[in-house]
Amino acid sequence: MIVSRHPAFFAAIAGAMMLMPLRAQAQWWSHTPVDFEECTEKAEKAASKEEKATQLTECNAKFAGRRKPGGGYTYYDFMQNRSFDIAGPNPTPEEQRKIDEQYTVFLEQERHNSIAAALSAKQQQLLQQASYGNQKVPLPVQAPNKPQPPAASDIRPRPRTTACVRHTFSCDWPRLSESWKDLKKLFNPPPNKAKRS
Repeated sequence: MIVSRHPAFFAAIAGAMMLMPLRAQAQWWSHTPVDFEECTEKAEKAASKEEKATQLTECNAKFAGRRKPGGGYTYYDFMQNRSFDIAGPNPTPEEQRKIDEQYTVFLEQERHNSIAAALSAKQQQLLQQASYGNQKVPLPVQAPNKPQPPAASDIRPRPRTTACVRHTFSCDWPRLSESWKDLKKLFNPPPNKAKRS
């Protein structure tokens, strides 16, 4: 194609350039940050605290990687509590795929560790139960201050009366009186006499 050197052609190109939005031209002249650190430096120069906070939030959203002191970038994955080296300020699709693969491996290891911990706890429990089963459990010992039951020689048989009409006071009183004495002995034993040597 032969480009004509007609003045109308140059006028049309100049007119098209004049009609371009000013915002597009302004972006061409302004410098956009290339990474997180440059973005935060720009945000530090903001006029107000609110504007600074907004710009810092935008920096965090725009750049995932952080600049390393020796050069290059690193990406911190909080889910794995681990950092990955990346080529630029954001992971490439290939780098993101590798990070995701590592996360899958991490989840598998966590699942394996939790199963092993549960199995170990169960084995400990079974060992403790087995060791308790082999031990002889001592029988309870009677407390020294507890009163001893009356000896067989202290118990007197109840007198039997044959000429008594049941459910009369004169018949039931002796039996009730003997029961009362036995209860008193059971709950209030006589004090022990000190042995003399």
